[in-house]
Amino acid sequence: MIHLSAKTLSTKWLHLFCITTSLLCQVTGFKNMSTSSTPSIQFFTSLEKENGARSQLQSASIHKSQRQKTLDQLLQGYDPRIPPNYEEDFPVKVLVQLHITNIDSISESNMDFSIGMFLRQKWNDTRLKYTALPRLKALELDSRMMDKVWVPDLFIANEKQAHFHVVTVPNKLMHIYPEGSVHYSVRITATLKCSMDLRKYPLDNQTCNVIMENGYSTDNLVFGWNPLPVTHDNRLVQSQFQFGAMETLRCDKAYVGGMDGRTVNYTCIMLQFEMVRSFGYYIIQVYIPSILIVILSWVSFWLDIDAVPARISLGLLTVLTMTTQSAGARSALPRVSYVKGIDVWMAACLIFVFSALIEFAYVNVNSRVERRRRASSHPASGSMSSDMLSKNGREIIIEKKGPPLRRLSMFTPSREKARTTDRFSRFAFPTSFIVFNTAYWSVYTFWTPDPSDVQ
Repeated sequence: MIHLSAKTLSTKWLHLFCITTSLLCQVTGFKNMSTSSTPSIQFFTSLEKENGARSQLQSASIHKSQRQKTLDQLLQGYDPRIPPNYEEDFPVKVLVQLHITNIDSISESNMDFSIGMFLRQKWNDTRLKYTALPRLKALELDSRMMDKVWVPDLFIANEKQAHFHVVTVPNKLMHIYPEGSVHYSVRITATLKCSMDLRKYPLDNQTCNVIMENGYSTDNLVFGWNPLPVTHDNRLVQSQFQFGAMETLRCDKAYVGGMDGRTVNYTCIMLQFEMVRSFGYYIIQVYIPSILIVILSWVSFWLDIDAVPARISLGLLTVLTMTTQSAGARSALPRVSYVKGIDVWMAACLIFVFSALIEFAYVNVNSRVERRRRASSHPASGSMSSDMLSKNGREIIIEKKGPPLRRLSMFTPSREKARTTDRFSRFAFPTSFIVFNTAYWSVYTFWTPDPSDVQ
């Protein structure tokens, strides 16, 4: 600071000399000398400004060097391969917090889901203590310096695939506080395994987990949940599911280590959350179309028994359509050994439309039997000496001889039986379908399956 004051003093003396010289030039009449002194005044004024700016930069560089010096001293002799308290008799306690940004790509066929989150960890490392700096709460490390600091070896046990975000730089941060407390956060997107119970599908609820473990035993490292363990974005939505309650649990595990069979305890923490399926899509795309197909199959009961092409086409069309829809509804599902709710529905609808086709076959057989018997009872030459009357499609034979009248009583009931079957089916099929719907929706709405029953 003394050196800077001397420079400032010399500048002021030069400035005073220039002013005195200018005054002398004016008095003696040397106008040209006065004119040449003006640039000198401007030069020394700019020099004074540069000196002031240089002094501010030097002051800032001194303050910045304090941070650099602290970082250099902090990492001098620091070994990131060794965890804190490694030589002590107590483990390092690490507090974990998750901030969930999105949950999507839930796949029933692969039984997994994709989650994006910020994994935040907090622990204390006494080797990183330093003297607090003015106006500085914590040291914020660059991503390149984070590799020089020890971090817990936490991993996600039920992970299938995961990656860190590195655009435009690695998405992670680390703050070191004067007392040695370290706050570490990293952004992760992972595909995690979720064992789903699909017996009520698509009226089901699923419970999925995020399981986190580490490679150190509980003698050296212990994980725990932060007082505020889980947060999530307010815009966290999913098209197929609604998110229910979230619960944090401990799932510490013991593994056999060494040849002596001694068990070693390891820390395990787990986030468990419930997902309630939104079945509005399935109502519109699966249930309502299948109901309409079943109702369409009942139209054949109102067609004439002699309209064979119309009834057979309608029956086959509904059966094939129902088969195609059943295959499409189950194409995205895994091949499991148990019966799912959608399987029961599709099988029942297929049985109804197939039964309508079988009913037509029964009616058609009865109708053809009567026509065949009638054709065999009358000679082709037309020798029948009777009058034929037709009324409402029914032939009434007025026969004066005994044998033909006796035959009439045998084949008239067959055609009448076919019509009676149609009339009965018009009420029996809708009633049975209503009863099935009542039972189906009651069972799959209120039934809670036992997860232990899933093989």
